[in-house]
Amino acid sequence: MAWNWPWARRPGREVASVERKQAGGYGFVALHGQGEALWTRRDYGALSREGFMRNPVAHRAVRMIAEAAAAVPWLAYEGEAELDAHPLLALLARPNARQAGPGFMEMLYGHLLLSGNAYLELVETGTGAREMHLLRPDRVAVVADRSGWPVALEHWAGSAKRRVSLEEDGTGLHLTLFHPLDDHYGFAPLAAALQALDIHNAAARWNKALLDNSARPSGALVYAPKEGGNLSDEQFDRLKVELEQGYSGASRAGRPLLLEGGLDWKAMSLSPRDMDFMQAKNGAARDIALALGVPPMLLGIPGDNTYANYQEANRAFYRLTVLPLVGRVAKELGGFLGPRFDGDVRLWFDADQVEGLSAEREALWARVNGATFLSDDEKREAVGYGVRV
Repeated sequence: MAWNWPWARRPGREVASVERKQAGGYGFVALHGQGEALWTRRDYGALSREGFMRNPVAHRAVRMIAEAAAAVPWLAYEGEAELDAHPLLALLARPNARQAGPGFMEMLYGHLLLSGNAYLELVETGTGAREMHLLRPDRVAVVADRSGWPVALEHWAGSAKRRVSLEEDGTGLHLTLFHPLDDHYGFAPLAAALQALDIHNAAARWNKALLDNSARPSGALVYAPKEGGNLSDEQFDRLKVELEQGYSGASRAGRPLLLEGGLDWKAMSLSPRDMDFMQAKNGAARDIALALGVPPMLLGIPGDNTYANYQEANRAFYRLTVLPLVGRVAKELGGFLGPRFDGDVRLWFDADQVEGLSAEREALWARVNGATFLSDDEKREAVGYGVRV
């Protein structure tokens, strides 16, 4: 690269003599560039590592949703009658030999939140036994036919590769969250908070780097005495020792420097105060929580007064985040598993067993009980119970 320096010799031109002062030395040229931010990739592996495995806000928010949704009990209906026992309920209670129902569903919801996709395979034997297994999203690809319709899942583990059919009588099920720009794959909620996730992680790394640097601020001591001259070797060594022993370490962070004899401190980077450090970190934490659908109040993030109290925030968490997700999965599982069992079996969830909605349930019972114009059977039906025979 050729540089057009102002003082360079040019053909046909005379270079004027430049007076150099003895104390000034040679000049210098500083080159500055606008740095581009580096963002985490949006794939399942990157979001899992940088989000669930390294970020406490994302980790807790994903676990809260997955654990709360997995704890919601299932109900099976045949027509309008609720079934006390059914092979479908038994399969959901123990999907496979390695996992019980809550653990299986927690993994399924976790895949949806971190990938936007969840892949399920139903294994059937000749004896009628059935098992369900989840396939890790980063090891699965959707196979489409010539018309663009998904017909199979391609799953690989190491060098082994196999196909799982998505046809009507196939053994595979692909659950997705809405993606506006993709026909086959879902969009992960955590990906919507990717910039906030990187900001929050960068803030934590900045703190750690500061401690690793002995909690020393970034800057320079400038020696500029009025009478000129430089520090002697002895003075330089003594100043270095004083800085190391008196101003290094976490216990001495923020300790003021005592400057004398022409010394001046020049800051070389923005301080946490200048960066509005904590406000930016808390703002990023709120964005992560909101993208996943968890009220920031439930995560202990300061500065959020959207809900009047913790109980109201918890109720909104179940009504706006957990139950819609459970209902979506119930419809998908019911449509996939129901036809494989005899009879018209419909799968749903039991919201009356959700402890987080107990206050809402008590308020409903009080209102219905106060309705004197309703009979006992009508009151039972209004709160979701069948009519007594």
